[in-house]
Amino acid sequence: MSKKSRSKLWFLVHSWLALPIWFFVLIVCVTGTLAVVSQEIVWLANPDVRASKPSDDATSLSYDAILKAIQVAEPQTLVENIRTPDESHFALTADVSYPDGRSVSVYVNPYTGAIQGVSPSFDFQAFTRALHGWWLVPFTNGFSWGWYLVSLLGLPLLASLVTGLVVYKKFWKGFFRPTLRIRQGARIFWGDFHRLSGIWSIWFIAVISVTGTWFLIQAILFDNQISISSEPVVPVIARENVPTGANGEPPPMIGVDEAIRVMTSKVPGFDVSYIALPANAYSHLSVMGRGWYPLMYQTANINPYSGTLDTTHLLTDRSALEFVTESMRPLHTGDFGGIWIKLIWCFFGLLLSMMVLSGLLIWTKRTAQATAAAFKRSNKATAEPIKTASIPDTAEANL
Repeated sequence: MSKKSRSKLWFLVHSWLALPIWFFVLIVCVTGTLAVVSQEIVWLANPDVRASKPSDDATSLSYDAILKAIQVAEPQTLVENIRTPDESHFALTADVSYPDGRSVSVYVNPYTGAIQGVSPSFDFQAFTRALHGWWLVPFTNGFSWGWYLVSLLGLPLLASLVTGLVVYKKFWKGFFRPTLRIRQGARIFWGDFHRLSGIWSIWFIAVISVTGTWFLIQAILFDNQISISSEPVVPVIARENVPTGANGEPPPMIGVDEAIRVMTSKVPGFDVSYIALPANAYSHLSVMGRGWYPLMYQTANINPYSGTLDTTHLLTDRSALEFVTESMRPLHTGDFGGIWIKLIWCFFGLLLSMMVLSGLLIWTKRTAQATAAAFKRSNKATAEPIKTASIPDTAEANL
């Protein structure tokens, strides 16, 4: 075998060894697409997740009314926190604990306060996000190697975007004269589809690759104990500042609605999405939600006795770097603008998955053809010496 033939053979071996990487990229893209709408899929499959109205004119209860309804239904229940989803057709989710030591998440109807069901500890939404985000590899000491493995894909994805734009000359013409030939064979169709979908997905690929690369940087920073956050440390309420009630009983605390009023008076337009009730007599009542910038959360820790804002972490407290880094996750997941943003992210995620699949099909067919041609040349080269060796013997017999 000549040196050139050996080089081609090694190149083919190298190409076939890349096949598992292609499938890995495809699975990451498909699971990411599912993760975007996983909450909606759970809503379709599980009636307990739905915020069903008892009547057409029913309105959502306040947080205090919801807490009261839970206490009336299950007096022994201790509510730890309540999460309000972005879409109004979802039920509230509350973490509660019971005297027997059980701690579960339950679905609560926002119109009646009734507990509709118990959330599984690892449902479809958690499964798809874990499979996509860190390949189900458990976190033991810092970020798992699965997280590193998936987030590393942000670099080749970004490189493929840049090189694709360089290779595809005058790519912007695809916006005005899109070409998709469907009657000239699979090879031409998938090639046109790959180029066309890549052109229309430039912005999405850039967002996913940049944010995915940030997840890699985030893991490196965390595992090396490097923090860029300006979030303050929340001190506990001092013992001398905790009032005592009659007969040594704990004093009454302000209601959640009052705490939200205190927060919204300081931050107009504040949209509450999470409240955490005090865990003990020295804990704050915490409120979290979005403001005018939908990609970042603002938090406040309120004294449950006096109603004063002890600590806050608002948009005005963030540095320019934090505005960038804290925007990465919602930009990656599309979880910042309701169902329509999720559907856009899901569509382009599906398009990206089809791009990977089309590239895989084109590459596999090309590699298979090259492999078949290499074997054909090898068999031909092996057969040629046998043919030439028989010529002298035949000539000698004729003599």
